[in-house]
Amino acid sequence: MAIFTKAIRIIAAALALLMAVPMTAGAVSSYQGYVYDFEGNDIYSINPYLFLTSIDGTDMESGPLKGPEDLFIARDSTIYVVESGNNRVLHINAQKQVLGIYGDLEGDGALNGPKGVFVTENGDVYVSDTLNRRIAKFDKSGQFIQDFGVPESPLLPGGFVYSPSKLIVDKRGYMFVVSEGTSQGLLQLKPDGTFAGFFGANHVPYDWTRIAVRLMASEQQREQLSTVRPPEFSSIFQDAEGFIYTTTLGVEENQVKRLSAVGVDTLNMNGSQTYGDLYLPIRNNQELQTAIVDVSVNANGIITALDRTTGRLFQYNKLGDMLFAFGGFGNQDGLFKTPTSVAESPDGMIYVADQTRNRIDVFYPTPFAQLVHKASELYVDGKYEEAFRPWQQVLELNSNYDLAYYSIGKALYRQQRYKEAMSYFKIVGDQADYSNAFKEYRKIVIREQFGSFMSVLLALMIASIAIRLIVRNMSARKKRQEGVRTL
Repeated sequence: MAIFTKAIRIIAAALALLMAVPMTAGAVSSYQGYVYDFEGNDIYSINPYLFLTSIDGTDMESGPLKGPEDLFIARDSTIYVVESGNNRVLHINAQKQVLGIYGDLEGDGALNGPKGVFVTENGDVYVSDTLNRRIAKFDKSGQFIQDFGVPESPLLPGGFVYSPSKLIVDKRGYMFVVSEGTSQGLLQLKPDGTFAGFFGANHVPYDWTRIAVRLMASEQQREQLSTVRPPEFSSIFQDAEGFIYTTTLGVEENQVKRLSAVGVDTLNMNGSQTYGDLYLPIRNNQELQTAIVDVSVNANGIITALDRTTGRLFQYNKLGDMLFAFGGFGNQDGLFKTPTSVAESPDGMIYVADQTRNRIDVFYPTPFAQLVHKASELYVDGKYEEAFRPWQQVLELNSNYDLAYYSIGKALYRQQRYKEAMSYFKIVGDQADYSNAFKEYRKIVIREQFGSFMSVLLALMIASIAIRLIVRNMSARKKRQEGVRTL
């Protein structure tokens, strides 16, 4: 029965995909979007984003792009592109007009292998000048202001090598820097460039095998064992609320984190979560590992993560629920060779830098993606009644979208419509929430039927007493009759 129900849902989803073609203006995509259901199966879905155009610089006065490494989109929707191959930062708009170039001239501001850029609200441009081992600062006109070299502090470990790759600058002017090869966390630098400490370090996951080996090994053997270091951060992003998002390579869970002002991960507080694909192909007898290299977060908290292993982009809401997956490797438009960075503009366009193809691909959201975003944002903000109809519309387009069933179930639960909530939780196989809804529904049934139950109980008690009296009277009468016959 479960298999039959699943088949019906898949057929309905396929029909919805066909019906949704007019919504995308007949566009043909080189990739297929998908989601994961609550059983961990990947299910085809309506494409959330479609390829719009690419930016390669061949038609711009600045010349072709070379090795685009990082993207930053300002509030005015203009784009800053770090070109490691051209040793510069290019400032352009969506119409491909060049607005400025940073670090391309000889002198103190010349860049060497830059990998990251951040632009403050007043237009100051901070660049991770990786091979020069410094942070270079420019004003909005492109003039070099100052640099921040290798930090010095007794708190830094011996043999520390400064190799800044990505960075953000908070409202205080503090810089948070990803330094390649550093496992202690983000480097926190004061506005004058002095070292203020490490921030939000990853932790070494527990490995009982390693612990057992260390317990049984001799002191000399323990000294020979390699020290396991925490995994390094690969990128960093700051959202509109000031939260710092990080990505980490070499881990199977919590590849994306949202750090509070004190370095606590507020995105994965309910446990470990896998970002990217749940199942990866095997190559050379080894299963590939997700490599989230960059992340971008829009004003509504929608998270877009870029996986270098599969070339795909994954979107999540503020709670970490997966919304979509799309993209991939290939030569067609909308596919990548070596994706390095992702950024979202205020109008919802997704930009992805491809280092090998020397270009930036631009994607626009489909009506389906906009509908899911609206429903998810309302739900996350606690506006369950307002989110109800958008989620229903999502199911009308894609009846296999489990998050919609689950969210409607949660909304119904909060509205104390427990019986209806049970039906939605049953569809996605959510036993825990189904059980909770059933308990609450049972309480309501008992409470509503209490009067009738008590009436029936009282009637049964009266009937029982009446029967006992009748039996007793009949018994007494029989005894009297027997006494008369004896006389």
